[in-house]
Amino acid sequence: MSYIIDRRLNGKNKSSINRQRFLKRYRKHIKQSVTDAIKSRSITDLENGSEVTIPNKDLSEPIFHHGPGGINHRVFPGNKEFVVGDQLERPKGGGGGAGEGKASDSGEGEDEFSFQINRDEFLEFLFENLELPNMVKKQLQDSGDYKLIQAGFSNEGNPERINIVRSLRSAHARRIALSGSTRREIRALEKEQKELMEAADSKDKNQRLAEIEERLIELRAKVSKLPFLDTFDLKYNNLVRQPVPSSKAVMFCVMDVSGSMTQAIKDMAKRFFLLLYLFLQQAYKRIDVVFIRHHTQAKEVDEEEFFYSRETGGTIVSSAIALTGDVIEERYPTSEWNIYVAQASDGDNWDGDSDACRELLMKRVLPLVQYYAYVEITTGEHQNLWFEYEKLRQLYPESFAMRKIERTGDIYPVFRDLFSKQTEE
Repeated sequence: MSYIIDRRLNGKNKSSINRQRFLKRYRKHIKQSVTDAIKSRSITDLENGSEVTIPNKDLSEPIFHHGPGGINHRVFPGNKEFVVGDQLERPKGGGGGAGEGKASDSGEGEDEFSFQINRDEFLEFLFENLELPNMVKKQLQDSGDYKLIQAGFSNEGNPERINIVRSLRSAHARRIALSGSTRREIRALEKEQKELMEAADSKDKNQRLAEIEERLIELRAKVSKLPFLDTFDLKYNNLVRQPVPSSKAVMFCVMDVSGSMTQAIKDMAKRFFLLLYLFLQQAYKRIDVVFIRHHTQAKEVDEEEFFYSRETGGTIVSSAIALTGDVIEERYPTSEWNIYVAQASDGDNWDGDSDACRELLMKRVLPLVQYYAYVEITTGEHQNLWFEYEKLRQLYPESFAMRKIERTGDIYPVFRDLFSKQTEE
């Protein structure tokens, strides 16, 4: 067998390109490893990357080898016992994995191939095919970022922006314009000189040739004095700053912290929002996140207090919905912002308040948002809040979604279900 070894030096960033090809080739195995990591690790550790293992059978690589060549004749033995489609019986006997027997003195093998993917690559596979549903760019706003775009040419600028082609074209046009009449006279004199040299000798001929030669020297010297490139010819790329438009989005995270929310339920709710927060960081460069927690009263808090505060109390969900509507009206006009709300609760609510929640959502919140996702975290039967929200799901099937989480393993599947890409008709 022949081996071909590539000893060429790697170009700049060549290894990164090869890595992307490698990740694309074994995408199925990487996605499976990411799924396994989600099941075995906590959500807070998901952004640390992961180890990917590829079985030996899938590590096939193309090789160069010599073909058989020539003309070959092969004789295949006949078969009188079996025909196509027959099923072979399993051999009888055998302990099958009892761990007994003698070691072999022959044979060899290879370990499975393992490698690490970094944080960015892990999150890319984790949030593949996810997006904020019903994304509508209501209005393009100035994001504060600019990009330089080509806007014609100018006669002044930095040397690094000089346009060589335009400058040479301008210089050529200038030389033609300034020396056009002179060059025409040179061509006429050269033609006359050639005709006189072919004519018969005479006294006037020699005198005229001398005059033509003297004039040609004068005209050629005049043309040669024209500079090949003048400062007037220099042209520079004119770059202007153009604002980069972007759509603005805000995500409201609403969580119940009442006494009915056990520590295990709160932990699952926190994991859901942490996963959501990672997703937002990965998917959007400019997005506002508003954290609202509630018991009998709702309060807008920062990220630290939202996840780790120990405050508890009764349950009045309508206070959080009312506060969400107030914040939207005060800070996030619907003409400029795409608004999304995610709510996590155990479904338990004060008697009579669930109906108020439905009314508030219908009148103040749902008409203003693109998507509202409700997650009920409970192992028992649905609570009264769920049944009121079911009425909203029938009225707003495209902008309102609700799912149930019973255990930690349900968090990621529910998350993918809520924020999967919408199929365009």
